[in-house]
Amino acid sequence: MELFIIFAAFIVATIISSLVKQRGVVEFFSVAASAIGLFGALRVALQVAATGSYTPVALLHVDALGAIVLLVIFCVGFVAAIYSIAYLRMETSKNIIGVTRVRQYFILFNLFSLAMLLAVTANNPIFAWIAIEATTLSTAFLISFYDKPSAIEAAWKYLIINSIGLLLGFFGTLMYFTSVIVSDGGAFMSWQALAASAAGLDSLIAKIAFIFVLIGYGTKVGFVPMHTWKPDAYSKAPNPIGALLSGALLPIAFITLLKFKSITDAVVGPQFSQQLLIVFGTLSIVVAALIMLNAKNYKRLLAYSSIENAGLMALGFGFGGMGAVAAILHLIYHSLVKGVMFFSSGNLLLKYHSAKIGKIKGALSVLPTTSVLFIAGFLVVTGVPPFGMFVTKLQILSAGIQAHPAVSIIALAFMALIFISFLKHSTAMFFGEPPKDVVHGEGGIWLLIPPVLLLAVIIMLSFYIPPFLASLLHDAAALY
Repeated sequence: MELFIIFAAFIVATIISSLVKQRGVVEFFSVAASAIGLFGALRVALQVAATGSYTPVALLHVDALGAIVLLVIFCVGFVAAIYSIAYLRMETSKNIIGVTRVRQYFILFNLFSLAMLLAVTANNPIFAWIAIEATTLSTAFLISFYDKPSAIEAAWKYLIINSIGLLLGFFGTLMYFTSVIVSDGGAFMSWQALAASAAGLDSLIAKIAFIFVLIGYGTKVGFVPMHTWKPDAYSKAPNPIGALLSGALLPIAFITLLKFKSITDAVVGPQFSQQLLIVFGTLSIVVAALIMLNAKNYKRLLAYSSIENAGLMALGFGFGGMGAVAAILHLIYHSLVKGVMFFSSGNLLLKYHSAKIGKIKGALSVLPTTSVLFIAGFLVVTGVPPFGMFVTKLQILSAGIQAHPAVSIIALAFMALIFISFLKHSTAMFFGEPPKDVVHGEGGIWLLIPPVLLLAVIIMLSFYIPPFLASLLHDAAALY
């Protein structure tokens, strides 16, 4: 019942955003839909923690990892909806966009949320693929939201690269279907049925299929070398959308990949998929670290940070055991902290009118609260104690140190380089003498409340994990 209410809420919000011209009404229904999504996701997560899964109808199914990702999506999405109102109001006051563009934004925002909901809950690989492709279409228009040539170029790059990647993923999906014996005129093929028929899948076909799926959905995750769309898309999209791309869309593609991993492991054993994840994970960390050291744009810096963290999650699942549990918890922390960083960087953009690191000086005196939030986000995302990402990074590396010592040492070394990069850029941005034409003062309380809320959740989860969430974490690790 909860899922149907969430679907209905976003459909209604989309229709109202399309028909009603009053800005306040559009904003209210969009935030209300996200609030209903968060409440419904919490209800679903509690049910899954108690019963193991949630299947209201054959078409929809949520397991432990799906419940976690669903909760993350709407936690970030609800806060992003609130932040979007204040952010877009500031942009309209500066004549950056018009009121009509605001309506278009919320239409696409609600469609994006609807597509993500379907991608997580769809109990069929083809439906999940369609939903993830739908997220590509809705976000492509959001990336080109400002109609600048560079934004349009980034949107086309995002659309083409991701569509080609997902096409390869679709081909891999069809290869998994070769194990299915069709009888009685065919039947609905659920993830469970596909896993049950894995015994009939040829081992060579399973390996080839997983490679296609890994490349396809790995493109959406942003693994190197399929990452090239990510810095452009993140830097050109409105900041609330950047938070959703990193904090919500990345986990969706990741868990879809993991579902195919579990099927492949049943056929050929876990070593094949784990080795591939370790290779892509290591490559992503190394390349992201090297580029971040000389980054010129702080929104692109956050994009490469997402690539690095996706690589670290891949290592966690590649190492297995405690590494998988830590990778899932790391996914939660990463989604939340990217919201903090994109929202605070949005405040910087509104004040300085530039995303270039070289043009941001003395932000600590100009925007003291925003600067503290960004610095706190930098400390969280680089794994500084006592924040939870310090523990998850330590657990992931500990899980791999015996079987893959060289990989663990390489990852640790380049993670240290990433900390140095963030420290270097943060020092340049937040200290020094601000430009004389910049007016001191925060843009408003509603530009600060969203990142503060997410940071509060991160701090809480760093010291206390609710019992239902702990149960979901261990169940999800056992499944994948």
